[in-house]
Amino acid sequence: MKLDDATFRRLRRLAPVLDDVLNAGEVEFADQAIDLASLAQLCSELFDKYDNQHPNEIARAHAHAVESHCAS
Repeated sequence: MKLDDATFRRLRRLAPVLDDVLNAGEVEFADQAIDLASLAQLCSELFDKYDNQHPNEIARAHAHAVESHCAS
């Protein structure tokens, strides 16, 4: 699924907050929490869009992940 330019720019702008949080091991500032919420919303929108375009793929991937988890 190709990202439109606006979505790509939003994702590019929000991605560094995840890196900051992972490096620090914590959410240190209120603006990081706000950016994480925005990133989560964008990820949810992308998931929904992908699921609408490829309805069986998510179910298949989920089933595979469950099978893999149960096998280990």
